[in-house]
Amino acid sequence: MKNEKGFTLIEMMIVLLIISVLMLIALPSMTKNNKIVKSLGCEATIDLVQGQVGAYEAEHNRLPTLEELVEKNYVDTIVCPGNIPLVIDTEGNVSKSGTP
Repeated sequence: MKNEKGFTLIEMMIVLLIISVLMLIALPSMTKNNKIVKSLGCEATIDLVQGQVGAYEAEHNRLPTLEELVEKNYVDTIVCPGNIPLVIDTEGNVSKSGTP
């Protein structure tokens, strides 16, 4: 036989087994962190919109509606990740819909 270079089937199967084990270890951690990232993303969106409410109020001497913020290009979006809508109360505080 010639001296051929390459991987044998057994070597490839061992590599696939190692990769599979690593994936089984890593995936649960990734899905748990995904929930945390979405939560922090919503908090950041609320802080951004809250800042823009203040900017609008300083320019126009009144509180805006969320639609006015979008129409006048103060913000691009008025929803949190996961399509959770935001609301502005009568004092100008921004929160997720259904939360105080």
